[in-house]
Amino acid sequence: MENFNIQEELKKLPGKPGVYLMHDEKDAIIYVGKAISLKNRVRQYFQSSRNKGAKIEQMVTHISRFEYIVTDSELEALVLECNLIKEHRPKYNTMLMDDKTYPFIKVTVNEPFPRVMMARRMKKDKAKYFGPYTSAGAVKDTIELIRKLYHIRSCNRSLPKDIGKERPCLNYHIHQCYAPCQGYISGEEYRKSIDEVVRFLNGNYDPILKELEEKMLDASENLEFEKAIEYRELLASVQKIAQKQKITDTAGDDRDIIAMASEGEDAVVQVFFIRGGRLIGRDHFYLKIAENDTKSEILSSFIKQFYAGTPYIPAELMLPEEIEDQEIIEEWLTTRREHKVRLRIPKKGTKEKLVELAQKNAQMVLKNDKERLKREEGRTIGAVKELEKILGLTGIIRMEAYDISNTNGFDSVGSMVVYEHGKPKRNDYRKFKIKSVQGPDDYASMNEVLTRRFEHGLRERQDESEIGGFQAFPDLIMMDGGRGQVNIALEVLEKLNLHIPVCGMVKDDNHRTRGLYFNNVELPIDRNSECFRLITRIQDEAHRFAITFHRQLRSKGQVHSILDDIPGVGPARRKDLMRSFENIEAIRNATVDDLKELPSMNEKSAQEVYKFFHQDI
Repeated sequence: MENFNIQEELKKLPGKPGVYLMHDEKDAIIYVGKAISLKNRVRQYFQSSRNKGAKIEQMVTHISRFEYIVTDSELEALVLECNLIKEHRPKYNTMLMDDKTYPFIKVTVNEPFPRVMMARRMKKDKAKYFGPYTSAGAVKDTIELIRKLYHIRSCNRSLPKDIGKERPCLNYHIHQCYAPCQGYISGEEYRKSIDEVVRFLNGNYDPILKELEEKMLDASENLEFEKAIEYRELLASVQKIAQKQKITDTAGDDRDIIAMASEGEDAVVQVFFIRGGRLIGRDHFYLKIAENDTKSEILSSFIKQFYAGTPYIPAELMLPEEIEDQEIIEEWLTTRREHKVRLRIPKKGTKEKLVELAQKNAQMVLKNDKERLKREEGRTIGAVKELEKILGLTGIIRMEAYDISNTNGFDSVGSMVVYEHGKPKRNDYRKFKIKSVQGPDDYASMNEVLTRRFEHGLRERQDESEIGGFQAFPDLIMMDGGRGQVNIALEVLEKLNLHIPVCGMVKDDNHRTRGLYFNNVELPIDRNSECFRLITRIQDEAHRFAITFHRQLRSKGQVHSILDDIPGVGPARRKDLMRSFENIEAIRNATVDDLKELPSMNEKSAQEVYKFFHQDI
């Protein structure tokens, strides 16, 4: 990296489409962009005569090198850009602060006896998907209502193969399932109910509303008041859904309405989800922007990030104005949807009013949430700034914290938790089963965890074809402990020729966070500061993640101990040994008489344990 000459490398850039990645002095990726001509686009950043804006000017001062990937087309470059931004979350790209996924209602029409269920992803499995819905609770309520109305099965039995193999479930007895598992309804009749479910989910509520009203009146006339009340409640539930999904567009198509509002470095994008002409949900998203970012640039960044991750893309996106790269984004969305997608800017009528309504909603959210966003920023980015000041460091974005968990020194596991910009990045969390250490040696266990983590990362960096979760290196390593744990980390880094700052999160006698150990000094931290709260959260999260992993393995019987290899030692005796002796070494040093004193042990089993540990002597 020291030999990288920017001016010389600029001369080598090809005039072809592709993606470029800017690296800072720590070799972290700080910006990802695409270009029709790499030569023209990348050179623009280093031309002093151009007005680049404050954010780009600041970014350029941190660029120590760049790399590029040539693609066959601008579309391919756009796809690669989206993937790289999602993977690396570069500091100077306009980034979505939320990473949301939405539930769908799935009807398995590809099965002989279809089911209705919630799904988080759309698959190419010939099932019908309805949504997305912005509330998982609303999806569950709708599915429950559908089962009450249409008596659709909820089991996972393989039908018709398993018909008659088991008794009908409770849903049959409370009149919420036709029990196709017993052959009580034909496939043809059951399919009619499924067709009604599909019509219901498409917004055709009139038939069921009419049917429920008639049943309610009939029950009332026959003095069956409990039934009448039941029908009345079902009727009210359907009316509530129908009112929420009122018709907003007579065209009856699927479209998303997108608008935004911004102030300073904060932006909010509002999306209305319209399916079949009905508003089925809405949501808003926060972005961090530069003050001179245009609305066109912000909306373009949002669309690329949001629709790179969403499983369903509607036929139209309605926008307040044309956006950057509009034509190529249309082409990309069309490729993802496998049907034509259009980006439109309505100028009149209902569609224009919907865009205006979305914009008003975005402005309202930004106004109402501004104080909350400031508080959240103080808890996260502000806390990291305080930490930088305490440690005398700059540019801390990614932090990794490590912890070891075991049971009385047995079956050790390790955890790695990741925080970026002061927030947990759970997709990057990693778990480790300790392989080379027997007994309660936290230092040796931590040495193994860190060695495996960074050796794996170095391999991934060297092998460009291998894209994995260890490539990104932290700006700060945080150890759960003081001098001893910090020294272990420094030894591993020195061995691998890595230069990453390491601090220790020191606890007091009551196991509460006390301060930071850094550069051979313990640094006190104001207990009322946001920095102190952030460190406590990180320390607790690393501990929680390690403990949870350990418990999961134990509950599944996946934790292997050396005790498992001793003949005649089962779960009860193993537990007794672990409870009675401090560690493996203590068991090794025990006599046969010591072992016999355990409640679960007899002469033979005590001899087996003793022989196992002394067979090589």
